[in-house]
Amino acid sequence: MIGKTIHELRAGDVAEVIHQVDAEGVAELVDAVGDHNPIHSDPEYAASTPFKEPIAPGVFTAGLISAAIGTKLPGPGAIYLSQSLRFLKPVKLGDTITARVTIVEVLPERNRIRLATVCLNQRGEEVLTGEAWVMPSRQSVVYPDRGYINKPPLIDTSAPVM
Repeated sequence: MIGKTIHELRAGDVAEVIHQVDAEGVAELVDAVGDHNPIHSDPEYAASTPFKEPIAPGVFTAGLISAAIGTKLPGPGAIYLSQSLRFLKPVKLGDTITARVTIVEVLPERNRIRLATVCLNQRGEEVLTGEAWVMPSRQSVVYPDRGYINKPPLIDTSAPVM
């Protein structure tokens, strides 16, 4: 992974990560943050809701945006400053989510970039939209992509990096 500096970034640059949502990942996040809402983990309870089955917490999907920022655009060394989010559709177990960040504005004098952020499900439907402000590292950061021990990597390394 190579972090880009403000001088290497242009409006229109795009990066993506792709991740398939599974029960184990949702359970780990729920345990890590303490969001034990039964809509995320209890199929019997979830069946009584409009969703009819468990859904991933919104922060799970938003975390994929963070992954795209921190590993691809601008990448390692970036500081995630703010994020607006709109959750448009539920994310269910088995969904494949593409998190995409697109540079909308580059402010070199402030060392800031503004990103349009979106997550799409496998049907191409927007499940999350928003906008982020990020501060790229002032120097290029080269960091090994270590993935996860005993787990498939969160980042789809076949996704294009621009």
